[in-house]
Amino acid sequence: MDGNYLIPANTKRGQLILGYFTPLDLIIFVVGLSITLILVMVVPMQITWVAVLAITPGIISALLVTPVAYYHNVRQLIAEIYQYFTRRNRFIWKGWCFLDESEHK
Repeated sequence: MDGNYLIPANTKRGQLILGYFTPLDLIIFVVGLSITLILVMVVPMQITWVAVLAITPGIISALLVTPVAYYHNVRQLIAEIYQYFTRRNRFIWKGWCFLDESEHK
């Protein structure tokens, strides 16, 4: 094939549990659901805001492990955004007109 390699887009999916989850993702999800189940069994559910607070850990853990385009999941997206804003970034311009520009000092 003239030195060109074709790599399938889903090569990483074979390394994931059920094709979507890492072990840490499943731990986060199971812990969130466990806390939610315990709260639902223990806390009285007659008041609406108490019921919402009881199911919040399960909702948050489910949203964190939800797959997102171009990233693994929402947890990874949040980590990338945090790294972008907290680390010192230096971007070097190497666009289509890089060779046409004179050096600026």
